[in-house]
Amino acid sequence: MPADRIRSLKLSHVVLPLPSPVSDAKVLTGRQKPLTETVLLFVEVETEQGHQGMGFSYSKRAGGPAQYRHLAEVAEVAIGQDPSDIAKVYESLMWAGASVGRSGVATQAVAALDVALWDLKARRADLPLAKLLGAHRDSCRVYNTSGGFLQASVEEIKQKSTASLEAGIGGIKIKVGQPDWKEDLRRVAAIREHLGDTPLMVDANQQWDRARARRMCRELEQFDLVWIEEPLDAWDAVGHADLSRTFDTPIATGEMLTSVPEHMALIDAGYRGIVQPDAPRIGGITPFLRFATLASHAGLALAPHYAMEIHLHLAAAYPTEPWVEHFEWLNPLFDERIDIRDGRMFVPDRPGLGFTLSESMRSHTEDTVTFGA
Repeated sequence: MPADRIRSLKLSHVVLPLPSPVSDAKVLTGRQKPLTETVLLFVEVETEQGHQGMGFSYSKRAGGPAQYRHLAEVAEVAIGQDPSDIAKVYESLMWAGASVGRSGVATQAVAALDVALWDLKARRADLPLAKLLGAHRDSCRVYNTSGGFLQASVEEIKQKSTASLEAGIGGIKIKVGQPDWKEDLRRVAAIREHLGDTPLMVDANQQWDRARARRMCRELEQFDLVWIEEPLDAWDAVGHADLSRTFDTPIATGEMLTSVPEHMALIDAGYRGIVQPDAPRIGGITPFLRFATLASHAGLALAPHYAMEIHLHLAAAYPTEPWVEHFEWLNPLFDERIDIRDGRMFVPDRPGLGFTLSESMRSHTEDTVTFGA
Protein backbone atom coordinates (compact mmCIF):
# COMPACT_ATOMS: atom_id res chain seq x y z
CA MET A 1 0.00 0.00 0.00
CA PRO A 2 1.44 3.42 -0.93
CA ALA A 3 2.26 5.77 1.90
CA ASP A 4 -0.46 8.22 2.83
CA ARG A 5 0.17 11.95 3.23
CA ILE A 6 -1.33 14.71 5.34
CA ARG A 7 -3.53 16.69 2.96
CA SER A 8 -5.08 19.32 5.21
CA LEU A 9 -5.18 20.67 8.75
CA LYS A 10 -7.92 22.79 10.28
CA LEU A 11 -7.14 24.68 13.48
CA SER A 12 -9.95 26.04 15.67
CA HIS A 13 -9.71 28.46 18.60
CA VAL A 14 -12.57 27.60 20.98
CA VAL A 15 -13.69 29.45 24.12
CA LEU A 16 -15.99 27.40 26.36
CA PRO A 17 -17.49 29.20 29.40
CA LEU A 18 -17.90 27.23 32.62
CA PRO A 19 -21.40 26.93 34.08
CA SER A 20 -20.17 29.00 37.06
CA PRO A 21 -16.79 30.36 38.22
CA VAL A 22 -14.61 28.09 40.40
CA SER A 23 -11.80 28.88 42.83
CA ASP A 24 -8.89 26.90 44.21
CA ALA A 25 -6.07 27.86 46.58
CA LYS A 26 -4.43 30.10 43.99
CA VAL A 27 -7.56 32.26 43.96
CA LEU A 28 -8.13 32.45 47.72
CA THR A 29 -4.52 33.50 48.23
CA GLY A 30 -4.70 36.21 45.54
CA ARG A 31 -2.41 34.68 42.92
CA GLN A 32 -5.09 34.13 40.31
CA LYS A 33 -8.64 35.13 39.48
CA PRO A 34 -11.53 32.64 39.56
CA LEU A 35 -11.64 30.30 36.59
CA THR A 36 -14.51 31.19 34.23
CA GLU A 37 -13.71 29.40 30.97
CA THR A 38 -11.59 26.82 29.21
CA VAL A 39 -9.86 27.87 25.99
CA LEU A 40 -9.10 25.05 23.56
CA LEU A 41 -7.09 24.50 20.41
CA PHE A 42 -8.67 21.86 18.17
CA VAL A 43 -6.96 20.27 15.18
CA GLU A 44 -8.78 18.31 12.48
CA VAL A 45 -6.47 16.43 10.13
CA GLU A 46 -7.31 14.74 6.81
CA THR A 47 -5.04 12.65 4.58
CA GLU A 48 -4.85 12.18 0.83
CA GLN A 49 -6.51 8.78 1.25
CA GLY A 50 -9.41 10.32 3.16
CA HIS A 51 -8.50 9.30 6.72
CA GLN A 52 -9.36 11.78 9.46
CA GLY A 53 -8.34 12.54 13.02
CA MET A 54 -9.16 15.04 15.76
CA GLY A 55 -7.12 16.30 18.69
CA PHE A 56 -7.09 19.14 21.15
CA SER A 57 -5.06 21.06 23.68
CA TYR A 58 -6.31 23.57 26.22
CA SER A 59 -5.43 26.38 28.59
CA LYS A 60 -6.94 27.98 31.65
CA ARG A 61 -6.92 31.74 32.37
CA ALA A 62 -4.17 32.56 29.83
CA GLY A 63 -2.28 31.08 26.90
CA GLY A 64 -5.08 29.90 24.62
CA PRO A 65 -4.56 32.52 21.88
CA ALA A 66 -0.79 31.92 22.08
CA GLN A 67 -1.23 28.18 21.53
CA TYR A 68 -3.46 28.81 18.52
CA ARG A 69 -1.12 31.38 16.97
CA HIS A 70 1.98 29.28 17.53
CA LEU A 71 0.57 26.20 15.84
CA ALA A 72 -0.73 28.38 13.00
CA GLU A 73 2.87 29.50 12.44
CA VAL A 74 4.36 26.01 12.20
CA ALA A 75 1.50 23.70 11.12
CA GLU A 76 2.24 23.92 7.41
CA VAL A 77 5.43 21.91 8.02
CA ALA A 78 3.20 18.85 8.57
CA ILE A 79 1.49 19.07 5.17
CA GLY A 80 2.68 16.28 2.88
CA GLN A 81 4.21 14.19 5.64
CA ASP A 82 3.20 10.59 6.33
CA PRO A 83 0.67 10.69 9.23
CA SER A 84 1.94 7.32 10.45
CA ASP A 85 5.33 8.85 11.27
CA ILE A 86 3.98 10.70 14.29
CA ALA A 87 7.30 11.12 16.09
CA LYS A 88 8.90 12.45 12.90
CA VAL A 89 6.08 14.94 12.36
CA TYR A 90 6.35 15.98 15.99
CA GLU A 91 10.08 16.66 15.76
CA SER A 92 9.65 18.65 12.55
CA LEU A 93 7.12 20.92 14.27
CA MET A 94 9.38 21.39 17.28
CA TRP A 95 12.28 22.36 15.01
CA ALA A 96 10.03 24.75 13.10
CA GLY A 97 9.38 26.58 16.38
CA ALA A 98 12.74 25.92 18.00
CA SER A 99 13.39 29.55 18.95
CA VAL A 100 10.65 29.42 21.61
CA GLY A 101 11.93 26.22 23.18
CA ARG A 102 10.59 22.75 23.91
CA SER A 103 8.15 23.35 26.74
CA GLY A 104 5.24 25.58 27.69
CA VAL A 105 3.17 27.08 24.88
CA ALA A 106 5.39 25.52 22.21
CA THR A 107 4.71 21.93 23.25
CA GLN A 108 1.09 22.58 24.24
CA ALA A 109 0.37 23.94 20.77
CA VAL A 110 1.94 20.98 18.99
CA ALA A 111 0.10 18.63 21.37
CA ALA A 112 -3.22 19.23 19.63
CA LEU A 113 -1.85 18.01 16.29
CA ASP A 114 -0.01 15.13 17.92
CA VAL A 115 -3.25 13.90 19.55
CA ALA A 116 -5.05 14.25 16.22
CA LEU A 117 -2.47 12.04 14.49
CA TRP A 118 -2.84 9.33 17.14
CA ASP A 119 -6.61 9.55 16.80
CA LEU A 120 -6.23 9.20 13.03
CA LYS A 121 -3.90 6.20 13.31
CA ALA A 122 -6.31 4.37 15.61
CA ARG A 123 -9.33 5.23 13.47
CA ARG A 124 -7.54 3.94 10.39
CA ALA A 125 -6.84 0.69 12.24
CA ASP A 126 -10.51 0.61 13.34
CA LEU A 127 -9.39 0.33 16.97
CA PRO A 128 -9.93 2.39 20.09
CA LEU A 129 -6.69 4.23 20.84
CA ALA A 130 -6.18 2.17 24.01
CA LYS A 131 -6.24 -1.03 21.94
CA LEU A 132 -3.83 0.41 19.39
CA LEU A 133 -1.40 1.27 22.20
CA GLY A 134 -1.91 -2.10 23.89
CA ALA A 135 -4.43 -1.92 26.72
CA HIS A 136 -3.96 -3.58 30.10
CA ARG A 137 -7.64 -3.05 30.96
CA ASP A 138 -10.93 -1.93 29.42
CA SER A 139 -11.86 0.42 32.27
CA CYS A 140 -10.17 2.49 34.96
CA ARG A 141 -11.05 3.76 38.40
CA VAL A 142 -12.63 7.22 38.20
CA TYR A 143 -12.83 10.12 40.63
CA ASN A 144 -14.56 13.49 40.37
CA THR A 145 -12.93 16.88 40.98
CA SER A 146 -15.36 19.45 39.57
CA GLY A 147 -17.62 19.39 42.64
CA GLY A 148 -14.91 20.04 45.23
CA PHE A 149 -13.62 23.57 44.63
CA LEU A 150 -13.07 26.05 47.45
CA GLN A 151 -15.84 28.50 46.58
CA ALA A 152 -18.33 25.72 47.41
CA SER A 153 -19.57 25.27 50.96
CA VAL A 154 -19.18 21.96 52.75
CA GLU A 155 -22.87 21.28 52.24
CA GLU A 156 -22.57 21.95 48.49
CA ILE A 157 -19.60 19.59 48.26
CA LYS A 158 -21.52 16.93 50.14
CA GLN A 159 -24.44 17.23 47.73
CA LYS A 160 -22.22 17.15 44.65
CA SER A 161 -20.21 14.23 46.01
CA THR A 162 -23.37 12.24 46.62
CA ALA A 163 -24.58 13.01 43.09
CA SER A 164 -21.23 11.90 41.64
CA LEU A 165 -21.30 8.62 43.52
CA GLU A 166 -24.89 7.99 42.46
CA ALA A 167 -23.78 8.59 38.84
CA GLY A 168 -21.28 5.73 39.15
CA ILE A 169 -18.10 7.65 40.00
CA GLY A 170 -15.87 5.88 42.50
CA GLY A 171 -13.85 8.59 44.28
CA ILE A 172 -14.01 12.25 45.25
CA LYS A 173 -11.31 14.93 45.25
CA ILE A 174 -11.67 18.24 47.07
CA LYS A 175 -9.52 21.34 47.13
CA VAL A 176 -7.53 22.50 50.14
CA GLY A 177 -4.94 25.25 50.66
CA GLN A 178 -7.01 28.00 52.23
CA PRO A 179 -5.32 30.87 54.09
CA ASP A 180 -6.58 29.31 57.33
CA TRP A 181 -5.17 25.78 57.39
CA LYS A 182 -7.48 24.84 60.24
CA GLU A 183 -10.45 25.45 57.95
CA ASP A 184 -8.92 22.97 55.51
CA LEU A 185 -8.89 20.32 58.21
CA ARG A 186 -12.47 21.08 59.23
CA ARG A 187 -13.67 20.71 55.65
CA VAL A 188 -11.72 17.51 55.00
CA ALA A 189 -13.02 16.00 58.24
CA ALA A 190 -16.61 16.85 57.32
CA ILE A 191 -16.32 15.35 53.83
CA ARG A 192 -14.56 12.24 55.11
CA GLU A 193 -17.38 11.70 57.62
CA HIS A 194 -19.95 12.19 54.86
CA LEU A 195 -18.25 9.80 52.44
CA GLY A 196 -17.42 7.03 54.88
CA ASP A 197 -14.83 4.74 53.30
CA THR A 198 -15.27 6.16 49.77
CA PRO A 199 -11.85 6.99 48.27
CA LEU A 200 -11.01 10.64 48.96
CA MET A 201 -8.19 12.81 47.59
CA VAL A 202 -7.19 16.41 48.39
CA ASP A 203 -5.47 18.97 46.15
CA ALA A 204 -3.56 21.98 47.56
CA ASN A 205 -2.75 23.51 44.15
CA GLN A 206 0.84 24.44 45.13
CA GLN A 207 -0.27 26.43 48.16
CA TRP A 208 2.25 25.54 50.88
CA ASP A 209 5.92 26.09 51.51
CA ARG A 210 8.01 23.11 52.61
CA ALA A 211 7.48 23.64 56.35
CA ARG A 212 3.70 24.08 56.08
CA ALA A 213 3.46 21.16 53.66
CA ARG A 214 5.13 18.83 56.14
CA ARG A 215 2.79 19.94 58.90
CA MET A 216 -0.30 19.61 56.70
CA CYS A 217 0.69 16.20 55.38
CA ARG A 218 1.16 15.04 58.96
CA GLU A 219 -2.30 16.37 59.94
CA LEU A 220 -3.95 14.86 56.86
CA GLU A 221 -2.59 11.35 57.52
CA GLN A 222 -5.58 10.71 59.83
CA PHE A 223 -8.10 10.87 56.97
CA ASP A 224 -6.92 7.81 55.01
CA LEU A 225 -6.56 9.77 51.77
CA VAL A 226 -5.73 8.23 48.41
CA TRP A 227 -3.26 11.08 47.89
CA ILE A 228 -2.31 14.66 48.76
CA GLU A 229 -1.85 16.60 45.52
CA GLU A 230 0.54 19.46 44.76
CA PRO A 231 1.37 20.43 48.33
CA LEU A 232 4.35 22.44 47.01
CA ASP A 233 5.29 24.55 44.01
CA ALA A 234 4.93 22.33 40.94
CA TRP A 235 8.63 22.68 40.03
CA ASP A 236 9.91 21.77 43.50
CA ALA A 237 10.91 18.24 42.57
CA VAL A 238 13.20 17.83 45.58
CA GLY A 239 10.51 18.95 48.01
CA HIS A 240 7.87 16.64 46.54
CA ALA A 241 10.34 13.76 46.57
CA ASP A 242 11.10 14.38 50.24
CA LEU A 243 7.40 14.39 51.17
CA SER A 244 6.79 11.23 49.15
CA ARG A 245 9.45 9.40 51.17
CA THR A 246 8.29 10.77 54.52
CA PHE A 247 4.55 10.13 54.76
CA ASP A 248 2.35 7.08 54.38
CA THR A 249 -0.24 9.03 52.37
CA PRO A 250 0.97 9.16 48.75
CA ILE A 251 1.98 12.53 47.30
CA ALA A 252 0.78 13.39 43.79
CA THR A 253 2.13 16.01 41.39
CA GLY A 254 3.02 16.69 37.76
CA GLU A 255 -0.04 18.25 36.14
CA MET A 256 1.60 21.65 35.59
CA LEU A 257 4.79 20.34 33.99
CA THR A 258 5.17 20.92 30.26
CA SER A 259 7.94 18.61 29.07
CA VAL A 260 9.44 15.19 29.66
CA PRO A 261 12.60 16.65 31.26
CA GLU A 262 10.48 18.59 33.78
CA HIS A 263 8.77 15.34 34.77
CA MET A 264 12.06 13.46 34.86
CA ALA A 265 13.30 15.89 37.52
CA LEU A 266 10.88 14.15 39.90
CA ILE A 267 12.35 10.73 39.23
CA ASP A 268 15.90 12.07 39.41
CA ALA A 269 15.09 13.55 42.83
CA GLY A 270 13.97 10.16 44.14
CA TYR A 271 10.23 10.79 43.99
CA ARG A 272 8.10 7.86 45.19
CA GLY A 273 4.61 9.32 44.78
CA ILE A 274 1.97 9.43 42.05
CA VAL A 275 2.75 11.19 38.76
CA GLN A 276 0.03 13.20 37.04
CA PRO A 277 1.18 14.03 33.52
CA ASP A 278 -1.29 15.86 31.29
CA ALA A 279 -0.98 14.94 27.61
CA PRO A 280 -1.99 18.37 26.23
CA ARG A 281 0.42 20.06 28.63
CA ILE A 282 3.41 17.73 28.28
CA GLY A 283 3.22 18.11 24.50
CA GLY A 284 0.85 15.40 23.31
CA ILE A 285 0.51 11.64 23.40
CA THR A 286 3.99 11.06 21.96
CA PRO A 287 5.89 12.63 24.90
CA PHE A 288 3.28 11.34 27.37
CA LEU A 289 4.06 7.78 26.32
CA ARG A 290 7.78 8.49 26.52
CA PHE A 291 7.48 9.62 30.11
CA ALA A 292 4.98 6.89 31.02
CA THR A 293 7.57 4.27 30.09
CA LEU A 294 10.12 5.94 32.36
CA ALA A 295 7.58 6.33 35.18
CA SER A 296 6.60 2.67 34.96
CA HIS A 297 10.26 1.65 35.05
CA ALA A 298 10.64 3.74 38.23
CA GLY A 299 7.65 1.96 39.77
CA LEU A 300 5.48 5.07 39.99
CA ALA A 301 1.69 5.09 40.07
CA LEU A 302 -0.11 7.21 37.45
CA ALA A 303 -3.15 9.49 37.64
CA PRO A 304 -3.38 11.69 34.51
CA HIS A 305 -4.71 15.21 34.95
CA TYR A 306 -7.96 16.51 33.31
CA ALA A 307 -8.88 15.77 29.63
CA MET A 308 -10.48 12.39 30.37
CA GLU A 309 -11.39 12.05 26.70
CA ILE A 310 -7.68 11.53 25.98
CA HIS A 311 -6.38 10.19 29.27
CA LEU A 312 -8.79 7.29 29.62
CA HIS A 313 -7.02 5.59 26.70
CA LEU A 314 -3.54 6.34 28.04
CA ALA A 315 -4.45 5.16 31.53
CA ALA A 316 -5.85 1.91 30.14
CA ALA A 317 -2.46 1.25 28.54
CA TYR A 318 -0.41 1.87 31.72
CA PRO A 319 0.90 -1.33 33.39
CA THR A 320 -0.41 -0.57 36.90
CA GLU A 321 -3.98 0.64 37.23
CA PRO A 322 -4.34 4.44 37.40
CA TRP A 323 -7.17 6.69 38.48
CA VAL A 324 -8.78 8.85 35.76
CA GLU A 325 -10.04 12.32 36.64
CA HIS A 326 -13.66 13.13 35.80
CA PHE A 327 -14.51 16.65 34.66
CA GLU A 328 -17.77 17.15 32.79
CA TRP A 329 -16.70 20.61 31.62
CA LEU A 330 -15.79 19.56 28.06
CA ASN A 331 -18.95 17.52 27.46
CA PRO A 332 -20.62 20.22 25.29
CA LEU A 333 -17.81 19.91 22.73
CA PHE A 334 -18.49 16.26 21.82
CA ASP A 335 -21.50 14.27 20.63
CA GLU A 336 -20.60 11.16 22.65
CA ARG A 337 -20.40 10.47 26.39
CA ILE A 338 -18.10 8.14 28.33
CA ASP A 339 -19.69 5.14 30.04
CA ILE A 340 -19.22 5.46 33.82
CA ARG A 341 -20.59 2.91 36.27
CA ASP A 342 -19.63 0.95 39.37
CA GLY A 343 -16.80 3.35 40.14
CA ARG A 344 -15.13 2.87 36.76
CA MET A 345 -14.76 4.71 33.46
CA PHE A 346 -14.98 2.43 30.41
CA VAL A 347 -12.89 2.79 27.26
CA PRO A 348 -15.19 3.53 24.28
CA ASP A 349 -15.42 0.76 21.71
CA ARG A 350 -15.43 3.39 18.95
CA PRO A 351 -12.25 3.86 16.87
CA GLY A 352 -9.67 6.42 17.87
CA LEU A 353 -10.46 8.56 20.87
CA GLY A 354 -14.08 7.73 20.20
CA PHE A 355 -15.40 11.29 19.93
CA THR A 356 -16.84 13.54 17.24
CA LEU A 357 -17.04 17.31 17.49
CA SER A 358 -20.47 18.74 18.28
CA GLU A 359 -22.39 21.68 16.87
CA SER A 360 -21.84 23.33 20.24
CA MET A 361 -18.09 23.16 19.64
CA ARG A 362 -18.60 24.93 16.32
CA SER A 363 -20.73 27.60 17.97
CA HIS A 364 -18.01 28.31 20.54
CA THR A 365 -15.31 28.62 17.86
CA GLU A 366 -13.91 32.15 17.62
CA ASP A 367 -11.32 31.66 14.87
CA THR A 368 -10.20 29.02 12.37
CA VAL A 369 -7.40 28.58 9.88
CA THR A 370 -6.88 25.81 7.31
CA PHE A 371 -3.65 24.56 5.75
CA GLY A 372 -3.40 22.37 2.64
CA ALA A 373 -6.11 21.49 0.15
